[in-house]
Amino acid sequence: MDLECSRLLPALCAVLVDPRQPVADDTCLEKLLDWFKTVTEGESSLLLLQEHPCLVDLLSHVLKLQDLSPGVLSFSLRLTGIFAAQENCFQYLQQGELLPELFGETGPLGQAAWAVPTVRSGWIQGLRSLAQHPSALHFLADHGVVDSVFSLQGDSSLFVASAASQLLVHVLALSMQGGAEEQPCLQGDDWPTCAQKIIGHIEESLCSIATPKVTQALNVLTTTFGRCQSPWTEALWVRLSAHVACLLERDPVPAAHSLVDLLLCVARSPVFDSSNGSLWEMVAQALSCLGPTHVGPLALGILKLEHCPQALRTQAFQVLLQPLACVLKATVQAPGPPGLLDGMEDDAMTVDALLASKSSCAGLLCRTLVHLEELQPLPQRPSPWPQASLLGAAVTVLRLCDGSATPVSSVGGHLCGTLAGCVRVQRAALDFLGMLSQGTSEQLVPPPLVALPCLLQVLKKAFQATLRWLLSSPKTPSCSDLGPHIPQFLRELFLVLQKRLCSPCWEVRDSALEFLTQLSRHWGGEADFRCALLASEVPELAWQLLQDPESYVRASAVTATGQLSSRGLHTPTSPQHTVARQSLLRELLHILSADSEGFPRRAVMQVFTEWLRDSHADVAQDTEQFVATVLQVASRDLDWEVRVQGLELALVFLGQTLGPPRTHCPYTVALPEAAPARPFAEALRALCHVGLFDFAFRALFDCDRPVAQKSCDLLLFLRDKIASYNILREASPNTNSMEVALWRWRAGEQTQPQEDQEPEALLAMLRSLDLEGLRSTLAESSDHVEKSPHSLLQDMLATGGFLQGDGADCY
Repeated sequence: MDLECSRLLPALCAVLVDPRQPVADDTCLEKLLDWFKTVTEGESSLLLLQEHPCLVDLLSHVLKLQDLSPGVLSFSLRLTGIFAAQENCFQYLQQGELLPELFGETGPLGQAAWAVPTVRSGWIQGLRSLAQHPSALHFLADHGVVDSVFSLQGDSSLFVASAASQLLVHVLALSMQGGAEEQPCLQGDDWPTCAQKIIGHIEESLCSIATPKVTQALNVLTTTFGRCQSPWTEALWVRLSAHVACLLERDPVPAAHSLVDLLLCVARSPVFDSSNGSLWEMVAQALSCLGPTHVGPLALGILKLEHCPQALRTQAFQVLLQPLACVLKATVQAPGPPGLLDGMEDDAMTVDALLASKSSCAGLLCRTLVHLEELQPLPQRPSPWPQASLLGAAVTVLRLCDGSATPVSSVGGHLCGTLAGCVRVQRAALDFLGMLSQGTSEQLVPPPLVALPCLLQVLKKAFQATLRWLLSSPKTPSCSDLGPHIPQFLRELFLVLQKRLCSPCWEVRDSALEFLTQLSRHWGGEADFRCALLASEVPELAWQLLQDPESYVRASAVTATGQLSSRGLHTPTSPQHTVARQSLLRELLHILSADSEGFPRRAVMQVFTEWLRDSHADVAQDTEQFVATVLQVASRDLDWEVRVQGLELALVFLGQTLGPPRTHCPYTVALPEAAPARPFAEALRALCHVGLFDFAFRALFDCDRPVAQKSCDLLLFLRDKIASYNILREASPNTNSMEVALWRWRAGEQTQPQEDQEPEALLAMLRSLDLEGLRSTLAESSDHVEKSPHSLLQDMLATGGFLQGDGADCY
């Protein structure tokens, strides 16, 4: 601990124990605890207490003060635990009877402050910190602490109850680190006292008829088996497995969710042999008797295991497929070969869950689809994988939601009414359909087209699923670019997309434009796609939406039309093609300079940057004029993101003019420096002509930090490239003009006209600036000066009035 903090510590302790003084908020107390943890990690806690007796006085007085803040009392309990984590300090505090006073039966347990959850939580956390050595175990056993923790497992505060269970797991593991760890006696006669007490409590809770008691015991066991992989955990399971198995014989099964978590945790533990027959028998029994709500996660967990009996895997997969099998049997299916789902018998509990209520039906179907979606990409998924059956089931679920399914039984009729318009199920089904597209080698028509005309609230999900199927469609070796079904599908798709682009709902128009952008980016070079798109009205509608009243739609239209233009996807006649290209550039420049909203302007800058990077035809006609115009408009924009994107465009132009940036990787062989794109003098004139220096230097002093940081990176790159030419170092520019220019840039003013700028002066100014130091300064957080322990102590003292004047740092 540094001297300044040591000097302030007595006054701080006086503030904390004085009920009349205003106490800093809980955030400051948490930060103070973090500081003490750091201090005790680097030095002796015992020495710290001996050198600062005010800390011992603080801990000894907190229980004697009736009006003390619960936050300070909780802080003191946790601080005591931090100090007592070191055994010699623990013994020092125990000799002074401080630990029994704070954590024993005569401590805060009998005071009014115990009713505050913060105090109970602090008590548990303090015990968790000090329970690090054998001396702490003896203390817990001798002072009735473990019994108090048992009672806190049922605390009204979930945080306190969870912390109590976590503490029991920690104490059990700490107890078993002694001589009983390697070969523990199954009867527990030789187990340590704390371990015997905790295990006895667990056994008693498992046999209880109260579900909360059972849940508490199962949660402690689950955490224990999840954290500890020592041999004693196998003995623990052997001792308690019979009690766990008895839970499956009750009707209903208590704490089913916690029981599933325990079984999966034990099955995953490396301590247990994969040939453990009793464990697998218990899991099989659970798959048979648990309800659909809980059996799904259990089945999924079993199928994720790498080593598991095949019969159990088959049972788990059938359980997981039951809800979809019921759906298929309840509706008319298209003729086709029988699949895995067709031969399954209906499960009574599954049917009851589907028919119970709308929430129950939707919940079960969503969980099933999510579980199968999670299982599908795994290498240990069941084989053969019923791809076609699952595809049919997902489409059937969508048809039930939009009312186009034909029921063949009373169950089917009930499902049609229950799932009609259910957005939650539609989203899950579309996500699952998108996942099914991965890895398929079949020539299938993308199925979301069935739902596209009827889905409004889940349109974006439908677009995403469609895109995934299109991207995964296998190419054919024939003359057609895409599969045989795709051209017709694209024609139908663009008809749907035309309707969506004309929707009165702006969210639908926006989603349709985003989908068009993604399609064009991935498939813009395919002949079938280009033919279908140009035969539709989609490009013209996208152009019209540049004038949409909603700014989000205008931004998406800018991105879509920019992508279409990059791919040459305009009207097929060549004269109109040229006119459309040129008018689009003018339209985007108009949006950049005149649109009142920031989103479209940002989108224009991103499109222009991509055009410059890809050498778009309009940009390549006169690149310097294009860059000069864009930078001039961007420099006046009030949106900092537009200015940052302008710097990105300038960086692309720099790379094209002077060559790409050099790499500085110490692990790669240095390659020859790339030849400059043009002679240096010519390149420098081009940079001055487009106003790049003026734009970058003004941005360097921008009030928005991201703009200044981006400008700093750009100028560092520019300086690095100029240094590689090794010329003009002897130039002697006019220093007065440099100072005037810097002053104007700091003030945000325009300097002299671009053609009048002196290249030598600009380069000298570039070399004179401490760009590395500026970048470091910009990277620092706003509170880097005040964020220190000394500042924290000052602020807490200032709150109590112990500091006068400007003593506080506003930490």
